[in-house]
Amino acid sequence: MTSSYFAWELTDRGTAPCVRDDAVALDYAEFAQRVDACAEQLDRLGVGRGDVVATVLPNRVELLITLMAAWRLGAITTPVNPGFTAAEADYQLTDSAARVVVADRAEMAVGRTHLAADSLAHTASSAWTPPPSPTPDDDALLIYTSGSTGRPKGVRLSHANLGYMASAMAQHCSLTAADHALLVLPLFHVNAICVSFLAPILAGGQLSITGKFSASRFFDDVARLRPTYFSAVPTIYALLVSQPDLQPETLASLRFAICGAAPISKELLDRTEQALGIPIVEGYGLTEGTCASACNPVDGIRKLGTVGTALPGQHISIVDSDGRDLPPGETGEVVISGPNVMRGYLNRPEATATTIVDGRLHTGDVGRLDDDGYLTLVDRIKDMIIRGGENLYPKEIEKALATHPAVLECAVVGKPDDLYGEVPVAFVVTYPNQDTTTADLCAHLAQLLAKPKQPSTIHLVGQLPRNPVGKIDKPALRTEVRTPQPI
Repeated sequence: MTSSYFAWELTDRGTAPCVRDDAVALDYAEFAQRVDACAEQLDRLGVGRGDVVATVLPNRVELLITLMAAWRLGAITTPVNPGFTAAEADYQLTDSAARVVVADRAEMAVGRTHLAADSLAHTASSAWTPPPSPTPDDDALLIYTSGSTGRPKGVRLSHANLGYMASAMAQHCSLTAADHALLVLPLFHVNAICVSFLAPILAGGQLSITGKFSASRFFDDVARLRPTYFSAVPTIYALLVSQPDLQPETLASLRFAICGAAPISKELLDRTEQALGIPIVEGYGLTEGTCASACNPVDGIRKLGTVGTALPGQHISIVDSDGRDLPPGETGEVVISGPNVMRGYLNRPEATATTIVDGRLHTGDVGRLDDDGYLTLVDRIKDMIIRGGENLYPKEIEKALATHPAVLECAVVGKPDDLYGEVPVAFVVTYPNQDTTTADLCAHLAQLLAKPKQPSTIHLVGQLPRNPVGKIDKPALRTEVRTPQPI
């Protein structure tokens, strides 16, 4: 099965609800009709097999229609963050060689064919004949990495990659036609496309796209739309549990939620499950691995503090610095193999060769497997702090900080030090109406961590910087601690 399957089999489900946003609701037949109409429109603009169609849109139904329509033609799609400036968007559009840009703002498509989302056709002509279907190995999606270590790279994901991920997530979460995803993550990221769109649609379920996320709106939307699950990042869960007067009965339709994109502390995970009254299954994956590689089960043994076991069809190994497999309990780099591994980085063969070695995706994450195959993440290799020759993992310090009842979120980075080379520095966000001091936090850590692991400084801040996907922007924090402060 390929992900292009969705584009021409939707009519089989007729008038069953398919997708909706704040402006429109479409059943499967109507959605398929809109996809065909957009495909014909793109075809008449010269879009063909292997061409790239970009979207620069907020979350809305037309973005999904464009994805499907391009796939119908054997074209490739690249969703661009609508919050980008024209200059930022131009980098991705140029690097991907986008031929057509579907965007609300014409300035995002300078020098390229532009289609406004509201100008997309609704009905295909009876004379239009779709071209031959793409093959499973054809590229379908170009997702650009956040670029925290350089210019963003285009990750090439094939129809086979997307088809596998949709079916694996549908199987893992036991999705059926009765399931209903509430989309709160941005559609320029592969998580939203695979977990909240392709997976429920494959199962015959439905998707509701709500506007820009806010905690108050989330509860209103759940009560009104009655979704059965959603996928979010730790920041969103932190915002949800910080809301006053939570009423779990308003969430009665939900049967589970997924947490991914960044690690979540045991404490926040436990507090969220109690507050929302549903299981929160933590998963793990990379864009280069088509979104997800491991996930705790919805029904089964969930081990808090782990990201679960490998999804069906994938294999997770832990290797040493020479690439040799390590036994359970040993710590090393996480490597992944399976039908989810990307085709490579667009026009970057050297970067591809260092990331995919002998068919295995080297993640750059440090972790260990237990005897049951559950993966515990230790940290990112690049985030490791070397203090006086001793390796310190920021995540270990962050986990210790998270056990303090006042700590909502935290991040630890290394700061240059004349004596030790590097020392850990912490940034902490507290729960609303929870008073604490840096002295309190230092005293708390002194009971949990050896002295070298204790932060040299703890900053109490109102919020942590985020990248476009919602992950904590540690490069920004590193820049902050390494920039000399004015006297």
